[in-house]
Amino acid sequence: MEKIDKLDRKILEIISQNARIPFKDVAEVCNVSRAAIHQRVQKMIEMKVITGSGYHINPSVLGFNTCTYIGVKLERGSMYKDVVPEFEKIPEVVECHFTTGPYTMLIKLYARDNDHFMELLNGRIQEIHGVISTETLISLRQSIKREIPVTTIS
Repeated sequence: MEKIDKLDRKILEIISQNARIPFKDVAEVCNVSRAAIHQRVQKMIEMKVITGSGYHINPSVLGFNTCTYIGVKLERGSMYKDVVPEFEKIPEVVECHFTTGPYTMLIKLYARDNDHFMELLNGRIQEIHGVISTETLISLRQSIKREIPVTTIS
């Protein structure tokens, strides 16, 4: 796999702050041509350094006011591959991780309110075959949201 260089890191730093920034503006900051930026970004997409781009949606504006992290214990860790498709059927589940530690899995979900959350937890998540227990942490406020620091990549 090819390595990324200092210019690639600078490009990543800029576009990770604002994915909608025009390449001409990135080129100006980096002191290179717009074509060079386009080629570098395309190369990083092909290398899977960049895996997506898009908009960040504010869940509370859409009525999803409860953000929760749920530690999920399964009967057996190997059931993970069977449980993930079940979580994929629940649109409110926005992240799912296979983890070490006290939980087999950690999921993040958004609910409209506590009643909606209880419907999801008791009526959907805890009903999935293989789920033996859950533990919920409710996020009161997200204080930091950012991408991995690009400048420290060596």
